Amino acid sequence: MIVTGSAQHEAWQRRVLPPVERVRPDVWSIPVPIPDSPLRYTLSYAFLDDTGVVLVDPGWDTGDGRAALTAGLRTAGTDLGDVAGVVVTHVHPDHHGLSGWVRERSGAWIGMHPAEARTLPSRVWRERGADTDRAWLLGHGAPEAEAAALTVDPRQIPEMLGMVEPDRAIEDGDLLPLARHEVRAVWTPGHTPGHLCLHEAGAGILLTGDHLLPRISPNIGVHAGNDGDPLSAYLASLEQTGKFGADEALPAHEYRFRGIDDRAADLIRHHDERGREILAILHRLGPATAWDIAAGLTWSRGWAALRGMMRRMALAETLAHLRYLVTTGAVRPAEGAPIRWRV
Repeated sequence: MIVTGSAQHEAWQRRVLPPVERVRPDVWSIPVPIPDSPLRYTLSYAFLDDTGVVLVDPGWDTGDGRAALTAGLRTAGTDLGDVAGVVVTHVHPDHHGLSGWVRERSGAWIGMHPAEARTLPSRVWRERGADTDRAWLLGHGAPEAEAAALTVDPRQIPEMLGMVEPDRAIEDGDLLPLARHEVRAVWTPGHTPGHLCLHEAGAGILLTGDHLLPRISPNIGVHAGNDGDPLSAYLASLEQTGKFGADEALPAHEYRFRGIDDRAADLIRHHDERGREILAILHRLGPATAWDIAAGLTWSRGWAALRGMMRRMALAETLAHLRYLVTTGAVRPAEGAPIRWRV
């Protein structure tokens, strides 16, 4: 992998916002800060066009975020009122949070994959409350005290429940409505069910959202009982994006890079290694809950250092690997509560 966003890389190392940059003619990268997050910022992308600006992932909705996005558009020689459309790679608040505010001020349409629209928090939590969420945690082995601390009460996340519905569906292979750019949607499920990458072949760029980042392995997690097997989907998506090896990656976090195929192969190896680690734990422990397995895995900061939502995300990631190992026939769940997994 070769770092191409040198100014972004330097800013990442210095723990500051990178500059607004023109990455291709009429394509701009605009960093939008994320509050209290190790990711620090979302890289929003603006395609300037005769039909208006199409903005990709406007970022987290804070006062600082609104100011950064507005200033970035001005640096690019345009303004908020020129935004004709917003494309959301996925509905996490550091990507979709500002979409509604942009639409209010510009009249822009908002587009996302239909599978992603179905995961909007206002839909997911419509029939899922704190009691349901706590039962899910307990059912996967979380101790009573941990489950109480990690339970999500939808009444406490109004900013997420308020994220707006899209105006249009963007399917795999669709071209964005642009006159000067030929940008095609690439459906890459895994990190979320409807995650999109965006490819402009003529410019040699692939906007990778959170699907492919230069340094971080994106969270692939099971967050509810109906999430299926997201890791199988993610690995298939990595195989697909590996075909864009000649293009420059424009990710939503960190910095631009080349070597999409090599990075995709690295992530596939990482998940293979994690699967082997889970099997080794099950051989050692015998039937075990997802919580017990997660506690035995090697995390970059160690299990003991994971607190709050980070621990919940670790559980969700472990469950995704277990679902994948069920698909491959390597493990199976045992009956009973909490659920225990066995080889």
